[in-house]
Amino acid sequence: MKGMMIAVPTSTRLAAVVLAGGILVAGAACSAENKGPQVSSTTSSQPNSSESGTGTAESTTAATDAASGSPSASAGPSETASAGPSPAATAVSWKTYTDSAKTVSFELPAEWIAQSVSPEPGSLAGAVKVEVKDGEGRYIAALQTGLPPADPAACAAGQGRPYVVISSVPLDVPHSDGPDTIDPRVVFRVVQGYKFFGSYGITNVVAGVDGHSCELRNRVLGPAGKGDYSFGDVPAIHAFAADEKVAPAKSFDTLDLAAKYVAHGSEFANVQRMLLSLKVNL
Repeated sequence: MKGMMIAVPTSTRLAAVVLAGGILVAGAACSAENKGPQVSSTTSSQPNSSESGTGTAESTTAATDAASGSPSASAGPSETASAGPSPAATAVSWKTYTDSAKTVSFELPAEWIAQSVSPEPGSLAGAVKVEVKDGEGRYIAALQTGLPPADPAACAAGQGRPYVVISSVPLDVPHSDGPDTIDPRVVFRVVQGYKFFGSYGITNVVAGVDGHSCELRNRVLGPAGKGDYSFGDVPAIHAFAADEKVAPAKSFDTLDLAAKYVAHGSEFANVQRMLLSLKVNL
């Protein structure tokens, strides 16, 4: 069924991750002439309604022994899970970034910086790329429009790695539908390698088959002829090799630590609100 990933049978023991006395919920699976980027105050603005986190997830999973043990333990799905509230953003003051052509806008904490940079090589005409950094200049995310359609990375049978969608919240943006798509969502997903590698972003692309994937893409397939677009820390995430650079993606020793980053981390709460505020006018 479109919008749902098939649950994977597993022989390992299933155990829910308990955080602060509650069960961790893991959902799998838009110019003014001569004007530059516009930043306006939205101090009193509120997170949009999709931050409630009550939408149907791409699929539902629960953490296994891997949550508190070794990365060698598989992350197996459960049959059901109920969506809980998303973490509340901690930034007090927010502003709105709008590109000069007014094709995209989003909110970000007042102390964060949104800077227009050159689009990726091969981008479609009118493409926009914006990098977001925190108040200390540390990279947070990049927004890119006008991406030419691209096939996912090849994934031979047996090469996919187990993945878990820890957070999945609906996002109302223009997109195209297809056999391997879901409704757009803001997600935080973790893929299992020698550690647990996590990434946040927007997507409407089915992550993998039977709970396994070679690459998790932070990409929304745009309307016909408009190109795709992405907004997240990295365009895609995979199970990194020991000699690969992981940053700006995240790495965790256990699945439990990844879950705590989502449930209790102020950075993720602010990032999630920013991603959910995205407006696209293609």
